[in-house]
Amino acid sequence: MSRKPMSKLISLGAGLALGATVLAAPPTAAAAPPEGAYWHTRSVTSLAHPWRFGSKSDSYGLMQHRVSETWTAPDGKSWFGYRELGTVPATAADKQAWQRHGSPAKWSRSIDGKVVKLSTQPAKGSVGPVRQERNQFWLAGQWLTYDEVQRLPADPARLKDWLTRAGQVFGIADGSMANWLKSSLPHLLHAVPAPKEVRAAAYQALLTQPGARAGGAAKDTLGRTGTTVVIESTSGTGKKASTAVQRLIVDTGRMVLLSEGREVVVGGEPVGGKSYTETFAEVGWTDSRPAVPALP
Repeated sequence: MSRKPMSKLISLGAGLALGATVLAAPPTAAAAPPEGAYWHTRSVTSLAHPWRFGSKSDSYGLMQHRVSETWTAPDGKSWFGYRELGTVPATAADKQAWQRHGSPAKWSRSIDGKVVKLSTQPAKGSVGPVRQERNQFWLAGQWLTYDEVQRLPADPARLKDWLTRAGQVFGIADGSMANWLKSSLPHLLHAVPAPKEVRAAAYQALLTQPGARAGGAAKDTLGRTGTTVVIESTSGTGKKASTAVQRLIVDTGRMVLLSEGREVVVGGEPVGGKSYTETFAEVGWTDSRPAVPALP
């Protein structure tokens, strides 16, 4: 979990004071105390492998599954856990082709000879402290203390303005700012212990972004019901035209992210390796110490 070195930081005072005003608390008010020892997330990702396997005349695709967890204490010290859950044929048709090739349990090379290390069996996993530039929370190219996270703007327009200024300081060009906001706003729904009012502002601000729309109720891979936000963007023309569709499912009661998925299509064909689904099984405070991620 490397962080990009930074030479500049945004001046937080004005923007955070605005957020505190919206929350009806003076800028100097003490932040709400943490509700646990660590801000914790656990997510399971399903990622389409970019290469094909089997033979050129009878190939099949694979889907990788992995689990990752983060624990961050209020003082900013962080731990990361990771575990491969196993690789399986991507679709029913891929499974049939895989079976025709003897149902291999391991793969070392793709059809094109690219070296891989894939297995149908889960790995042992690992956990350890994160070496980072600062023991603080990372958001939108900025290092924030716990108190600063608590004082982020709780108004959609002011929050969007703060994130825009953070992007400018970080070096984001004006032409890329919309994409910056569309990637930064969802982080507030899981990555940092922002107050619920701030998370609600992030959700509302996300719906105002170009290409974003509310998609109605939906269930994630764990069967939990939430509200969908669909963000669509296109680039290029003709055969090189590409469309990326990002699909978020948000628990609007708790204002946390349940899942995030992305599908990229170029010339009408899905692009392997760029489509994924990440399900956030846990988002919130915990007193449980960092440990190797358990199997689902």
